[in-house]
Amino acid sequence: MNTIRSSRRQFLLSASSIVGMAGISPQSPILANQGASSSSSSTNIPLAPPDKQPPNLHIPKKAEKTIGWAIVGLGELALAEIMPAFAECQLSKPVALVSGHPDKARKVAALHGIAEDAIYNYDNYDKLAADNRVDAIYIVLPNSMHAEFTIRGLKAGKHVLCEKPMSATVAEAEQMIAAAKAADKKLMIAYRLHYEPFNQKAMELCKSGALGKIKTFVSTNAQNVKAPNIRLSGELAGGPVGDVGVYSINAARYTLGEEPVEVFATAHQPKDDPRFREVPESVTFILRYPSGALAHCDCSFGTSESRFFRVLGTEGYLRMDPAFSYRGLRLHMKEGDAKSGDAEVKELVLQPVNHFAAEMDHFSSVILNGDKCLTPGEMGLADMKIVEAIEKSWKTNEPVKLS
Repeated sequence: MNTIRSSRRQFLLSASSIVGMAGISPQSPILANQGASSSSSSTNIPLAPPDKQPPNLHIPKKAEKTIGWAIVGLGELALAEIMPAFAECQLSKPVALVSGHPDKARKVAALHGIAEDAIYNYDNYDKLAADNRVDAIYIVLPNSMHAEFTIRGLKAGKHVLCEKPMSATVAEAEQMIAAAKAADKKLMIAYRLHYEPFNQKAMELCKSGALGKIKTFVSTNAQNVKAPNIRLSGELAGGPVGDVGVYSINAARYTLGEEPVEVFATAHQPKDDPRFREVPESVTFILRYPSGALAHCDCSFGTSESRFFRVLGTEGYLRMDPAFSYRGLRLHMKEGDAKSGDAEVKELVLQPVNHFAAEMDHFSSVILNGDKCLTPGEMGLADMKIVEAIEKSWKTNEPVKLS
């Protein structure tokens, strides 16, 4: 359905441009009576674009300098999403790979034009320090390995983009930030939704006051994970909160514009499902904010897929469903006179982008141009504090204060 809407919108925009170049007014009878069958209408509308190109036609220019990236870990996310995304990047290019599977790495390198001498493994990873082709490293490893390979990458003199959750513990997140400062290198956490237009629009609407005073945030991020999967391993710092619940935690921050002061959580870890020997199946948590706003979130590895959030204010609400997926996002908003009930729900149709390409190009621009990083290590640390508080709460069945 999104494709149909997008295609129809692109067609209408193209048709509008053609009509404008033909000197036809949007108020003319030709457009006012699109269903009319008069011979004058059918003979006056151009059937093909003119030979002359419009003066405002955008032709992308090749960037003067690009950032060379090393991708660390060639799992499903790296192969299915990140590597293909480079084709849509303007400032980023893949120049090195780090993998524990040399045969797979060689195939990926050949596919993406990466030199064989730029293939590393986890033992010789530190030799990246001498590889001048590499400016930035993207850590796409199990959660338990994020801190080690981020810190080693920073010590090798490279800027680092690390997948979320940032780390396995708050202490590790603090060590990663300290390592970035010591190396004088950039550390960014891969909160890709900050770089795509639908979630950006949601942030803008909430910040503008279009919804009135925001009272509640509701979100679910859930999927049915089949074993074997690193998400189900306690040793690899798996579990639904850090893996998918962190999306809701982060979305609550960028829509409410506050940090929570208290969390209460409960979890279900079924004894009859061997998948959940080490991590909970489902976790529900409530976050309380200084303004009085409340966030109610749940995440699961044992349900049908659902990824949405809803923000409710005194003058309207917005909902994103799906909200956290790689593509196909949809944003609806209700606004109007709450007292009279004179309000309508409308869908905001935006032009989607490749989340990973936008995210990597942002970090490349941070490195090249000194742009402000939108999702720095400090944001990852703030989320890790909430993740740890959620775990403490469901284990003790008590609310936990957040400083």
